[in-house]
Amino acid sequence: MKLQPDKFDAQAIKGHGPGWVSLVTATQVERLEHSVIVGSRGERVDWACSRFEDLNAEHFALLATLPAEVLIFGSGARNRFPPAPWLRPLVLQGRGLETMDTAAACRTYNVLASEGRHVVVALLLEPPAAPNT
Repeated sequence: MKLQPDKFDAQAIKGHGPGWVSLVTATQVERLEHSVIVGSRGERVDWACSRFEDLNAEHFALLATLPAEVLIFGSGARNRFPPAPWLRPLVLQGRGLETMDTAAACRTYNVLASEGRHVVVALLLEPPAAPNT
């Protein structure tokens, strides 16, 4: 799916698919094939996970260190919620986390960033499903 905002000063998500996301900045387009945290003010952090089952509290503690108005978690091909104990660092700061599937997280990030909001999205990029043979 291709996603293009009208005008974008922040990093934008140009497209996504199973196991990849394409980011565009003022100077380049880059295809990433690993989970990543992206922010509208230039933040980019590799996120060491490739399946929902790989996630743990430390992944979400990292999100708590990033300042943002809105935090979004793209949970892969389907919407899955992290267990409450994983969110403790965010709760202690009085911050919320919007959870949605990765495709919806990409779209939501672009809309909020294009409005000038400081948004950070953590995208779980799962490897494509193996074809049935």
